[in-house]
This record gives sequence, structure tokens and C-alpha cells, in this order.
Amino acid sequence: MKNQQPLREHVLYLLRGGGAHLSVEAALAGLPARLRGKKPAGAPHTPWQLLEHMRIAQRDILEFSRNPRHVSPEFPAGYWPRGEAPPSAAAWEKSVRSFRADLRGMQKLAADPSTDLLARIPHGDGQTILREALLAADHNAYHLGQLVLVRRLLGAW
Repeated sequence: MKNQQPLREHVLYLLRGGGAHLSVEAALAGLPARLRGKKPAGAPHTPWQLLEHMRIAQRDILEFSRNPRHVSPEFPAGYWPRGEAPPSAAAWEKSVRSFRADLRGMQKLAADPSTDLLARIPHGDGQTILREALLAADHNAYHLGQLVLVRRLLGAW
């Protein structure tokens, strides 16, 4: 395995919300609890649905990357919450904590010098840790952008 440290630094920069990427902290900061389950006219999702979707998808990406026995949720229904609003304030906070923990897990995996970013994941069909880390960063960026748009439409940005 060649020195992958420069590549690791670029991937971590993306996962941390660097450059044009928004961090989850910035996207969620100051969002009133009363708006977490609100869907603006013409928008397909609420802030809760977006947060939960990101959490579920990121968990799936991370677990696929490190656990050969991981079973992905049914697509697409298993990647979205059932309701438009969080069942409680505690459910919202738990989702935020879980999202952050899994993001740190992906960062830890990508940062680990013993992880060959370019090696095929043995239980996959061509995926690499690099590809999965970039997928997580890209997926998060896409939906964080949607979250900002939803917040703008709700007058909370």
C-alpha cells in the first residue's frame, strides 16, 4: 500500500464539511423544534425526514464498509422514516447523536493508516473504502443542501 495520507486528508476534509460542503452542525443550528416535522409547500420532505434519511443511509454505508454480515435496509422504503415528524424531542436528539457518531466512524475508518482506501471490500462487488467514504460525503452534502432549502422555505434559515 502506497502512502495514502494525502488522499486521506482530502477525504476527511470532505467528510468534515470542508470547502463548499456544509456541516450537519451548521445545517441544524437554530432549527426550531416546532419546524422539525413541517413540510413547506412543494417540498417533498420535512427536516425530520431528511435527517433520518441521512442517518439511515450513512449507517448503511458505514456498516457495509466494515461489517461483512451487515444487511442493508429494503430500498427505498427502509431508508426513510415512516412519519413526517419526529415522535419526540428525544427521538430528534437521538438521531442527531447517531448521525454524528456514524460520521465519526466513517472518518475514523478513512483516517486509519491500516485501511487501504483503494483495496476492494472483500464482501462487496467492487466497492472500496474510498468510494464508500466519498459516497457518504456526497450523499450528506446533497441532503444537507435540501435541508437548507427546506429551512429557507420555512423561514428558518
